[in-house]
Amino acid sequence: MYVLFAAALLLSMSFPVKVNEITYDFRSVPLAIASLYGGPVVSILLYATLLIYRFLLGNPNNVLYALSILPSFVFVLLLYKNYPYQKLYQKIAVAILLCTAIKLTTFSTYFFITQGSLQQVIQQPLATLNTYILQAVIIGVCVYAMEFLQSYFYMQEEVIKSEKTKIVSDMAASVAHEIRNPLTTVRGFIQLLAADDVDKQKKQFYQRICLEELDRAQLIISDYLSLAKPDPESMEIICVHEEITYLSNLLITYANYNNIQIHKALPEDQALQIIGDRYKFRQALINIGKNAIEALRDGGTLEIKASKKNDHIIIHLNDTGIGMTAEQIKRLGTPYYSTKDKGTGLGTMVSFGIIKKMNGKIEITSEPGKGTEYKLIFPSSSESAY
Repeated sequence: MYVLFAAALLLSMSFPVKVNEITYDFRSVPLAIASLYGGPVVSILLYATLLIYRFLLGNPNNVLYALSILPSFVFVLLLYKNYPYQKLYQKIAVAILLCTAIKLTTFSTYFFITQGSLQQVIQQPLATLNTYILQAVIIGVCVYAMEFLQSYFYMQEEVIKSEKTKIVSDMAASVAHEIRNPLTTVRGFIQLLAADDVDKQKKQFYQRICLEELDRAQLIISDYLSLAKPDPESMEIICVHEEITYLSNLLITYANYNNIQIHKALPEDQALQIIGDRYKFRQALINIGKNAIEALRDGGTLEIKASKKNDHIIIHLNDTGIGMTAEQIKRLGTPYYSTKDKGTGLGTMVSFGIIKKMNGKIEITSEPGKGTEYKLIFPSSSESAY
């Protein structure tokens, strides 16, 4: 604050205006504003800067001027304490009052000590009054602008705080909701297992359901932990050929069960490599691949291919599923949004976060009823894996 208003003070003193052989400037404007907003410390520094710069400019009677301006510091001590708690119009009025008091006190005391003549000022009262009016307008506008900016930044901070609180509350509600469902199921089947008339086959069925629901709860917890720590843990060169082959082999059983065909297309004459965390990269691909398969409700085709273009590796995942609207694409990857009935949206969010942490970009094009294309774009690694 001192540096900002010291610059304004020096500039105002460097470019004064002369009216009837009397020099006027607006040094009292930055002096008053800085004193009210910065307190005594900033005020003392500015008073010292004013006196030193006046001496460097070669103005006469520097000691007498110092004695003339020091009484105005009393007004600063009287006004600055209550200033932050006043309303806007009161702050503007106090700033104008202090600015005028600094100018009048210094002017009158200086003429009194030097026994100078006030005849020139008295002869042109209108010109002198105009300088005070202009000074009041300037300081009023400055105070209004500062208060407006303070209110704006304060509101921004409050909005950010409320958003953080909302995220925490939403997260807590989501965790409670998602974990409660499988736990409720497990509790119910454990009660059934305790019944005496349950045969062995039903017990095995109930046990399997309990284990599946516990696995689902564990998966939800894993998604939340991944959300909390999406950063790659170990950076290495990843061969895209190997990872897409691994992905297609992993998804083939799930795809065959749902009457879905997986087609893989990789260029044989190019070594496609990127840099990142191999296991987190796999996690992202598997999540996107499973979502694509689940979008193929009545069978269809999932095509996975990769190519290199302008030092970038592009991975395409195309499905012929139900597709998405523009609004769904826009919301995809945000917390608690999913196109699936029982989805939390966290898996997709974690996957998108992993891709972005690897300096990758995600482009999604889709049309309802015709399918969706995911395009994952990564910087190519210059090193060779072969």
